[in-house]
Amino acid sequence: MTHDLDLILAHMISRRAAETPHLDVLTFVEILPDGSFAEEVRTYGQLWANGLRMAEALIEESGMNEGDKFALIMQNHPEFIDAMVGSSIANTVFVPIDPRTKGALLRYMIDYAECRGVVCADYALAHLLDGVLAELPRIEWVWVIDTGLGLKLPEDRRFRWWRQALDRTAGHVVIRANNPAEPMQMLYTSGTTGNPKAILAPHARFGGVAQIGQLIGLTPADRPYTGLSLTHANAQLVTLGCTLKMGLRTVISRKFTKSRLWDITRRYGCTVFNLLGGMTMAIYSEPERPDDADNPVRYVLSAGMPAVIWEKFETRFGLQVFEFYGLAEGGLTFNPPGHGPVGSVGKPPPNMLCTIRDDADQECPDGEPGEICFRFVDGSLPAFSYFKNAEATGERLRDGWFRTGDIGRKDAEGWLYFEYRKGGGIRRNGDFVTAATVEKVIAEYPLIDDVFVYGLALPTNTPGEKEIVAAVRTADAAGFDPKDLMRHCKGQLPANFLPGFIQVVPEIPKTASEKPQERFLVEAFHNNPEQVHRMAAD
Repeated sequence: MTHDLDLILAHMISRRAAETPHLDVLTFVEILPDGSFAEEVRTYGQLWANGLRMAEALIEESGMNEGDKFALIMQNHPEFIDAMVGSSIANTVFVPIDPRTKGALLRYMIDYAECRGVVCADYALAHLLDGVLAELPRIEWVWVIDTGLGLKLPEDRRFRWWRQALDRTAGHVVIRANNPAEPMQMLYTSGTTGNPKAILAPHARFGGVAQIGQLIGLTPADRPYTGLSLTHANAQLVTLGCTLKMGLRTVISRKFTKSRLWDITRRYGCTVFNLLGGMTMAIYSEPERPDDADNPVRYVLSAGMPAVIWEKFETRFGLQVFEFYGLAEGGLTFNPPGHGPVGSVGKPPPNMLCTIRDDADQECPDGEPGEICFRFVDGSLPAFSYFKNAEATGERLRDGWFRTGDIGRKDAEGWLYFEYRKGGGIRRNGDFVTAATVEKVIAEYPLIDDVFVYGLALPTNTPGEKEIVAAVRTADAAGFDPKDLMRHCKGQLPANFLPGFIQVVPEIPKTASEKPQERFLVEAFHNNPEQVHRMAAD
């Protein structure tokens, strides 16, 4: 049986390193405390050389067998990609983890994935040492990337600096990954409602997504940018995958910063960047500037652009919105600029079918909401499984369809509209409230720096209905008056859309993919009453 080896990262980089070894395919940017930029470049040749050293260290020094797993815990550093390439060469499985993760959740994610080792940045080391590593007897080695914090490693034989582990000349390592169906990585779901599930993603998932560059509007002349975490599928599969496949010169910042977003795109001439729903309102809520539209960006590749600000966003920043929808497990729709209606997440590619199904597993009529489901035209389903969770895998891949767990609807022309996550949504006084509509109005209030609107079922609510809570981070806590914000809302929103509570928080907690974490806001709502302001109904 023959395989398309270019679906495998190691083979992709090996070929590219032979063809264009000196192409500066990745530029990593860090914004320093004084506001200046620090840069580090990776060429294809460097990625291949570093990957070979990483693979040899994994195999010969750490004794990692094919299929063994290690955790990858850091922000967007070039070493993240080095480790990905090395893992692919060695045919091990890497497990990306958001470096903000700590405590019981960090322990759970490392232990559940059965990791034998850890590669982490020095700033994540404290979380490992804070009662986590002591309860993980399976961990045999920890390699730490020095970012200049001046830390000393514990006096423990398992710990080494990354540079020491890779201080070698790798000349005899061969690529062990030769089957695209074998696992490449374990991607954790966002875990916005509980412990995350672990998606066991094959090499073909990364390589397959890497081939959609032209479908999502990328050209050889484009220079993409992302500040999204490489621990998440959007930045890693879409931006990085398409970059490495197409040979684009992409810019990656260590982390997302809405205040310097446009500075980065101007400085590096970036023509496209990715946005997720949780980021959009944060960017939109920034004070308007005369030069907002003075940037080189052609379009934003958006997953979750609210229809209520879609056209205003395009006009203000002088760009177009290319909307798309997809999950780390699979499924894809896209709405190129000028093709579909505002608010639609698009249609599937030619090789894929998308349907809306009701609770009886029947296809919904046009306009009726139901669960968004996918399968390929040939009848096959996305190739993934949830690690050690056959029941959840079976529920997702049931009766010939991949069940996304998202609620959506289609119009008469087949354009898909995302509504809400199954079990989510806000129903109030018999009406479904669109959170984005409320968020737009609040984001336009001068003192709001970030906003997330969610529904909260209280004992006083009618069964199935929820109260509207607007969680806000203010730009001026001392000058903020919740009652004045409500007066602003009452002038622009219908009564059923008015928040019953304003929750003032220091930060809106978000996942690595910039999704607001509702469960932590609910906990804070109940545990920190001083943050919560009940608003009068009249």
